[in-house]
Amino acid sequence: MNLNNASLAVCAGLPSQLIKSGIPQAAFSGRSNVGKSSLINRLLRRKALARTSSQPGKTVTVNYYSVDGEMYLVDLPGYGFAKRSDAEKKRWSKLVESYFTDNPSLRLVVQLVDLKVGITRDDADMLDWLYETKTPFIVAATKADKLSVTARKARLEELKNDELIPDDVPVIAFSALSGEGRDELAALILG
Repeated sequence: MNLNNASLAVCAGLPSQLIKSGIPQAAFSGRSNVGKSSLINRLLRRKALARTSSQPGKTVTVNYYSVDGEMYLVDLPGYGFAKRSDAEKKRWSKLVESYFTDNPSLRLVVQLVDLKVGITRDDADMLDWLYETKTPFIVAATKADKLSVTARKARLEELKNDELIPDDVPVIAFSALSGEGRDELAALILG
């Protein structure tokens, strides 16, 4: 599969617009401002395919990126502290819930956790849900470049040993800035 042959295929703002059949999907889940769009851009070796912003909550639709016509990378709206109305947050929640419901094309969830912040209450809820529903997932520990080597190593061990992350779930340190973890994530997502 050619990661360089990627394009935005669909922006779904309503449950009826979601794609739930056809080619396999890998979804990217995490809190607002954890770096989902930046990770997708680095993974696809593109600078601005997925929109990034310093303001949390810019992704308000479920965005499908076609990779070589063989797979979708799916950027989900973030949860957590985005400054949006309660009505808008409920709409996002319903949209994401609809995405996960009866979606046989979903093969993997890449759950992003900010390595500096650690697992938030919202992250814990999502990790618990992934485990309870037996949804295959891996953890990308983002913003690894923001920590010293010692702090990074300690935080990574904390994540790997957290009770919410089963022993067989890979935890990969990732930096959109340096590209650390990019090849390992690509192998797990495409493999």
